[in-house]
Amino acid sequence: MTSQASASDPQSPSTSSDDLEHLARQVDGAIAEVQSLASDVRAKAMALKSTIEAFHKVGLTHMVRKLKEDPAGKQLLFELLDEPAVYALFTMHGLVRADPRTRVTRVLEMVRPYMQSHGGDVTLVDLQDNTLYVRLSGNCNGCSMSAATLRNIVEESLREHVPEIERVEVIPNEPANLVQLQAPSNSEEENSVEESCGWVKGPMATELDKERPYAFEDGEHKILLIKSKQGVRAYRNACAHQGLPLDGGLVDFESGTITCPWHGFQFDSESGECLSAPQCQLESFPLRIENNRILVRPE
Repeated sequence: MTSQASASDPQSPSTSSDDLEHLARQVDGAIAEVQSLASDVRAKAMALKSTIEAFHKVGLTHMVRKLKEDPAGKQLLFELLDEPAVYALFTMHGLVRADPRTRVTRVLEMVRPYMQSHGGDVTLVDLQDNTLYVRLSGNCNGCSMSAATLRNIVEESLREHVPEIERVEVIPNEPANLVQLQAPSNSEEENSVEESCGWVKGPMATELDKERPYAFEDGEHKILLIKSKQGVRAYRNACAHQGLPLDGGLVDFESGTITCPWHGFQFDSESGECLSAPQCQLESFPLRIENNRILVRPE
């Protein structure tokens, strides 16, 4: 009788995003309380947590493996991943792997409090192939022993959590180091140099509003600029769902998201990862800022 009653539970309404957020806050609060315990008690509590998670992962892994063996099961698995609760669960247990840029962003967010406590900071500049470009500031930027230690912490954390990154390049704080250009003698020469390198001129950075995306076109390219806490990101102005324009979408600067105005698909404004359907992803473009002018290189 108990198993029959349990089997009927999944028919209940799905958990809403508000419920998930509430539960996530409860988990964070519980972990914070555990962290404040004496070291021996804290170690036992965290060991229990790890054991339970490992136990759950074994069962979930078997479920995923069985679903993948059957075409209908594989389709059902994709549909399940559209549910935020299922996606969060699978991500927590490492069964769904986010794209490299998203994982890099998470790692930088993880190390940032420590960097800032030592008077430094780190910013993601670009990710090309297997090379990551970051910019260090404050006490991280320099030749002192403390600066070298902070840089090593960033590099080691990135290599540990995003193993496909083969090289971490630290970009100096000068404004134009990603692409070296000869100094133009006039505006016409400057335009020809930029165009020959594939970079197109966008608006001034000060024209961007953190509450609204900025859209512009360059011939065949439709470009969308979004302001986030990490800087400015450039994407093709097309929702990954049906290709409809995103410039009328709602930007939530604090949560770092943009919501498609057509069907409500939500994307991470920093990484382009779709939070509604993990198999979707916004197409990003390289971006740099020189003298407050935004330059984008559509690919």
